[in-house]
Amino acid sequence: MIRSMTAYASAETTGPTGTLSCELRTVNHRYLELSPRLPEDLRNFESLLRERIALKLSRGKLDITVRRTSDARSEALQVNRSLLLRLSELNLDMLALFPGMQVEFTELLRFPGVLQQSAGDPESQQAALFDVLDRALDALTATREREGEKLAQILHDRLDGIERVVAEVRGWMPQIRSALRARLEARLADLKQPLEPGRLEQELVLQITRTDVDEELDRLSTHIGETRRVLGLAEPVGRRLDFLMQEFNREANTLGSKSVDARSTNAAVELKVLIEQMREQVQNIE
Repeated sequence: MIRSMTAYASAETTGPTGTLSCELRTVNHRYLELSPRLPEDLRNFESLLRERIALKLSRGKLDITVRRTSDARSEALQVNRSLLLRLSELNLDMLALFPGMQVEFTELLRFPGVLQQSAGDPESQQAALFDVLDRALDALTATREREGEKLAQILHDRLDGIERVVAEVRGWMPQIRSALRARLEARLADLKQPLEPGRLEQELVLQITRTDVDEELDRLSTHIGETRRVLGLAEPVGRRLDFLMQEFNREANTLGSKSVDARSTNAAVELKVLIEQMREQVQNIE
């Protein structure tokens, strides 16, 4: 199953301590790179979260954002009395310097650390985090697979185009060789001195050997078949496809360098265009 590396998904769950939401954004990357942002009370679970994600994803740069929205009706709050007393004493000390200063009680409550939410049960916290994470991952995977189907169709279309070009060049080769022989005979006929016996055949064999592209066409056909096989695998195949694109490009370059005919030169250019279009899509496949 071909899967894209670009997708977005989210999920949320509601429990006794409020609503826990999870957003996932992923783009293409050579390896699996995770950037989690978690509430302070859930950071102890980051390593477990990374392991859980790695079981389902193999490549991509993934941004994970987990937020908690507390329900005031069910929230259990505690006041840090010692911190509140210190703030009150500091306020009294500052009144001597700033007689007109007024500090509201609600402002003290907003000071970091004065109000604390009672810690929930670690097991229930972990269960809630993994529940929302798993549902977001399932939605992300489904999106990546839908996008992957589109990418696979694009690649199959380009493979059909490459196969067509290879077949055309194979069909042209007898004509190209005949034209090469005719040009060589015309050049040798212009020579003043008589030719050595077998000279024409020697030169012809030499020229055909230099311009023979049967091996390149065979390898291109092999790469087409291998790419189609890889596209049907269930495992992540992005790196294999990236390697195959390099092999395709190598054969197209060699085909162009051996060309002695405008048709095969144009065919090499068309191959490189098709291969580049495939390479751009492969960069986004897991």
